[in-house]
Amino acid sequence: MSYHRPQDLASAYHLLAERAPRLLAGGTDVYASSEGPGRPDGAELLDITAIRALHGICPSPQGWRIGAATTWAEVAGADLPPALDALKQAAREIGSPQIQNRATVAGNLCNASPAADGVPPLLVLDAMVETGSLRRARMIPLRKFVTGPRTTALRTDEMVIAVHVPASAGKGASAFEKIGARRHMVISIAMAAARMVTRQGQITEAAISVGACSPVARRLTAFEKMLKGTAATRIADLRPHLEQELAECLSPIDDLRADAAYRAHVAGALVLRCLARAASGATSQPESEGEGP
Repeated sequence: MSYHRPQDLASAYHLLAERAPRLLAGGTDVYASSEGPGRPDGAELLDITAIRALHGICPSPQGWRIGAATTWAEVAGADLPPALDALKQAAREIGSPQIQNRATVAGNLCNASPAADGVPPLLVLDAMVETGSLRRARMIPLRKFVTGPRTTALRTDEMVIAVHVPASAGKGASAFEKIGARRHMVISIAMAAARMVTRQGQITEAAISVGACSPVARRLTAFEKMLKGTAATRIADLRPHLEQELAECLSPIDDLRADAAYRAHVAGALVLRCLARAASGATSQPESEGEGP
């Protein structure tokens, strides 16, 4: 068994194809899943943290590129527009500051926990996941990348290179809310993210997602459409429609943290909180702002 730490993507791709090692970035999920000291499960490890191309947040006319090995602390401290506030807020909720300084964006997605805090805010940003291997490069919508609890669309010879947020998602403002058994360093019972664009007090664009209430985080597409043209001050009037969609598209479970009925109830409250905060941020921006990087 071996530990590999390549300096470039080409070397990493060859190791993936030839030896099928387990990928390691921050290690906060990999080592936590280990049953004993040393390498998790005795597997070969491919540490990607020395590959410079996998680090950092880069704006461009096309949007924002977030390298796979970028830490959540870097996300939280980045200079990003209000449309990406939900992502920064979620970054501050992922474990302790020590974890945030180690855990990576791609690691959170590839671990594919139903309670992964990074997924709902990236869903409302229409994020794409860039993967690479010796044979192919792919761009996969995040909604198709996470396929179930602990499962993704990633193939055995592939690795995540970056997460891309399109410039079109840079409009408006966003917010993230979660609830757990305590205020900090807790696995989510339920969480929500929302992004909103307004014009003259009317909602022109809305994106909403809910996590920890189904096998994968879900966008509330029907409710998003219903919000268009609604006054930002009248969102709460549509709560019956919100609750109907939550009942139709979510499948919360009973576990040690909460029962299904509580998750279903609190999800609606979190969505309304996110929408109120996003509306406040969106209406405070001049109409010409929030058009991208």
